[in-house]
Amino acid sequence: IKDYVQQIEETVEKQEVLLLLSGEYDTNNAILTFHAGAGGTEAQDWCSMLIRMYLRWAEKAGFSIELMDEQPGDEAGTKSATFLIKGENAFGYLKSEKGVHRLVRISPFDAAARRHTSFAAVDVMPEIDDTVEINIDMKDVQVDTYRASGAGGQHINKTDSAVRMTHRPTGIVVQCQSQRSQMQNREQALRLLRAKLFELELEKQAELKEQIGGTYQAIEWGSQIRSYVFHPYNLVKDHRTGVETGNVQSVMDGNLDQFMEGFLKKEANLTI
Repeated sequence: IKDYVQQIEETVEKQEVLLLLSGEYDTNNAILTFHAGAGGTEAQDWCSMLIRMYLRWAEKAGFSIELMDEQPGDEAGTKSATFLIKGENAFGYLKSEKGVHRLVRISPFDAAARRHTSFAAVDVMPEIDDTVEINIDMKDVQVDTYRASGAGGQHINKTDSAVRMTHRPTGIVVQCQSQRSQMQNREQALRLLRAKLFELELEKQAELKEQIGGTYQAIEWGSQIRSYVFHPYNLVKDHRTGVETGNVQSVMDGNLDQFMEGFLKKEANLTI
């Protein structure tokens, strides 16, 4: 009977979370972008750790993963990477993860075994389908091609298959090198540019609403949302919701639901 009651409680809790995914674009696929902060190899390694964490979470949630772009670190780790996470409510869950993530640990790259603090940023955008009107005048877009870097066989280093797009009016730059052909990378880059322009428009609308309401707050890329402490104690704490756990390894293995659900519940309470 105890197991049966627990199953019912878990089912009810899942249904409650699904009810919280009521945003206009929550059901969409998500474009997940990672950027290592200042700090060289240590920050780039932290960026790779975050990527692994989110890909583990996506696999457990049954979502499919598509690499759009990746810039490897100089010695180890990753400078930046972009993934498309496909599945129902992917954006609804992952929108809680946008912001700066802070790591505190004894660095494996420091011969003196000192404690280091590293930062990496996660950006999350909904993938926008063709039914949403995003006007892009290709005259305003500078398209550059270059040779893709990193592993990928002979082909990837011999042709200018990678594509970089610069939207001159906004200064937005996107790039893609994960596909084998230049045409495929161009299509991927255009999808990413559409999503970024859409996100920019949403941010402008949010800014305008706050100005009208009299409480303007800058929408900042550098808002630290969560800390992951490996030393001198084990703790992962979300600074927005207060949700925390001492089981750091579980979190790094992709068990993020408690943080995502905490964010969705707080967001719902603020709306009410």
